[in-house]
Amino acid sequence: MEKVYILAIESSCDDTSAAVMCNDVVLSNITASQAIHEQYGGVVPELASRAHELNIVPVVDAALKKADVSKEQLSAIAFTRGPGLMGSLLVGVSFAKGLAASLSIPMIEVNHLQGHILAHFIKEDGVEHKSPEFPFLCLMVSGGNSQIVKVNSYKDMEIIGQTIDDAAGEAMDKCAKIMGLGYPGGPIIDRLARSGNPTAYQFSKPHIPGFDYSFSGLKTSFLYTLRKLVAEDADYVEKHINDLAASFEVTVVSILMDKLYKASKQLKIKRIALSGGVSANTALREAYHSYAKRYGWEIFIPKFGFTTDNAAMIGVVGYYKYLDKDFCAMNEPAFSRTVI
Repeated sequence: MEKVYILAIESSCDDTSAAVMCNDVVLSNITASQAIHEQYGGVVPELASRAHELNIVPVVDAALKKADVSKEQLSAIAFTRGPGLMGSLLVGVSFAKGLAASLSIPMIEVNHLQGHILAHFIKEDGVEHKSPEFPFLCLMVSGGNSQIVKVNSYKDMEIIGQTIDDAAGEAMDKCAKIMGLGYPGGPIIDRLARSGNPTAYQFSKPHIPGFDYSFSGLKTSFLYTLRKLVAEDADYVEKHINDLAASFEVTVVSILMDKLYKASKQLKIKRIALSGGVSANTALREAYHSYAKRYGWEIFIPKFGFTTDNAAMIGVVGYYKYLDKDFCAMNEPAFSRTVI
């Protein structure tokens, strides 16, 4: 079998990542994160793009060295074209174009969201791996997206449900901020919730038709509940932080799983995958195992290293596109918003 070496670059938000793939096997996956955004309570686009400019060369160099692959051995360069922050994307796209042109090798554009979904097909040398068979349903949850996707093949994906306002991860970050916690808020809520009572508080759930999601109402319900409680006791949040986190978290997970179960039942698909940054959440993973046991689902949950933004997921999409000779022109621009 021909060895295809692909350098993959991911720079859609605040993580600069580069990976080297040999076919669908990841040889290296290097990511540089940006701690500077914590003090602002969210990603500052201008600071993110400047940090990408500083990180891109050393990250790519480290990925090539760890993989023990020279740039002359590369078959193609895969890169995140979008969606994401435009300034951040431009750094990765521009670097990919320059390197591909200098090596006279093809470029492969990758949709960031497809990367998250196909992260389930990343293989590691010496590690047992099982990928979902087509078709399967994938719950894709991150700071910017909450979608249920019917995956018919590597290149045929259909969004059957998505958020009409806030994404699940975004709601977690915003409610964490309301409680005075740090950024990103999702992992902090996850940690606090492990010691809390998930039934201590009841927050409103949306009534949205079909498979679509909404989290703005939950966020408002959470805010009004806290305002009332803090008006009676200024230190209420600090005293009950674990219970608040657990109750909020279980409500988010319940909303996500209710629609996913509805989609699985209606479409008669029991192969159910999970992807995106929020897929690292403990309660969501536990819910997947619980539903699998109760409803006979065959579940697929990626390892933690492939849940957040990383270049290996871009590389595996790039590999399948390479097999189809699905290359892109040098003048293809980055894009900030799109659907799969």
